Amino acid sequence: MIVGTAITLTPLAMAFPTKTITIVVPTAAGGGNDLMARTIAQKLGPMLGQSIVVENRAGANGSIASEFVARAAPDGHTLMLGYIATHAMNPALQKLRYDPVTDFEPVGLVGYSATLMVANANTPVKDVKDLVAQLKAKPDKYTYATAGNGTAPHFAGELFKLNAGVVMLGVPYKGAAPAVNDTIGGQTQFMFPSLFTALPHVKGGTLKALAVAGPKRSPLLPDVPTLKEAGVDGVEVQQWYALFAPGKTPKAVVDRLNKALNDVLRDKDVIKRMEDHGADVETSTPEQLGAMVKSELVKWKDVVTKAKLTAE
Repeated sequence: MIVGTAITLTPLAMAFPTKTITIVVPTAAGGGNDLMARTIAQKLGPMLGQSIVVENRAGANGSIASEFVARAAPDGHTLMLGYIATHAMNPALQKLRYDPVTDFEPVGLVGYSATLMVANANTPVKDVKDLVAQLKAKPDKYTYATAGNGTAPHFAGELFKLNAGVVMLGVPYKGAAPAVNDTIGGQTQFMFPSLFTALPHVKGGTLKALAVAGPKRSPLLPDVPTLKEAGVDGVEVQQWYALFAPGKTPKAVVDRLNKALNDVLRDKDVIKRMEDHGADVETSTPEQLGAMVKSELVKWKDVVTKAKLTAE
């Protein structure tokens, strides 16, 4: 969905930006979120006539970055590449020192990526059915890595355990990049990263794709079944990414950012780079993103209750 809206820029929006813009990423360098932010920043800077720096503030499952941006000056010069964990899952799981709705102004959606179930390439598991059988015979035989409690890999892993009726210990990391690295290294055996994060490693043969934790197969990995097809229903975790500004950022500035972001996301090079990594570009108005965040919070609060998930 590419949204085209005619925006009349006010003097405030026309003057913006007046200095370097920082896009804060809530995960470690080298992960999917980081690559996405840098891909956007490269084109957004020239579009706005200012340089843009990407700053990684990993830790506390995205809370460190979220709190920093929520308390930043609401002038549009500090932004955040937020995603499903920072603005829906983690807030649904526990009380945080920021509110994903009132402390942020939604700028616009960036895209979606399916969640992939992957294994260390040397793990002696043929497929999902084989894994379930091994775990039922020997609970806690394997461990799975997460990008931290309250992140999509955590939710997907817990939903998999719940719906498959198995036991597997989750090991939280400070972001997807170190979690993927340890899964490749064999310290953990499984993970549920975004397709965007996992695809290069699957193509390189260091991770083995077992299933898609979503409603349909990925055209990039057509031979990999969905978890439902593999016999485990109820694990659908579609990850999304979006740009946010601090709460109370003037509407004129938000609209200027939204227009520039949507222009960047129409760029064929940006679309190709995102798609090559397994993400589908999707744009929105600020209002559409705001409504989506609210509905996602309701959805994942319901999952937390039903699955009896805790932050520990």
